[in-house]
Amino acid sequence: MTHPGLGVPPSEWVARWASLIRPGGEVLDLACGGGRHARYLAKLAFEVEAVDRDASLFPDPPAGVNLREADLEAGPWPYEGRRFDGIVVANYLHRPLLATLVDSLEPGGVLVYETFARGNERFGKPSNPDFLLAPGELLEAVRGRLRVVAYEDRVVDTPRPAAIQRLCARREDAPAP
Repeated sequence: MTHPGLGVPPSEWVARWASLIRPGGEVLDLACGGGRHARYLAKLAFEVEAVDRDASLFPDPPAGVNLREADLEAGPWPYEGRRFDGIVVANYLHRPLLATLVDSLEPGGVLVYETFARGNERFGKPSNPDFLLAPGELLEAVRGRLRVVAYEDRVVDTPRPAAIQRLCARREDAPAP
């Protein structure tokens, strides 16, 4: 049996912006699922923290990937006090974590986020508004805190038709003395 994430290419958005993350830095793959982004980032020589509520979806993480099982919605934030050079989120939305993700970036750290937006209900799941971003919601989540490098709110055809929002943003405040 093949496992999700094995041999599945990374999101084009993640692949496009991963080069902005500090080389060799620590990257968090949030709600990693089958691990497609954690595997990709490890191949790029990042130290990867991958977290999901079901670690069995990501068997045999490769070298450079530390897999953690944690309930991101009902449990405590599993990375309290840690900061990352990059945070990658794909196809996952838990609004209470948005501010935590911004706070969890090192100065110069990059947030690469891509998930479903309103309008996706016409293409299938997810269709629950709780899991669909409102217009401009990702921009609002980082306004005044991160510098937006790129943002899209559009319908895509691949890997399947979907309404999505995508954001790449960098924390630019100076490191603490």
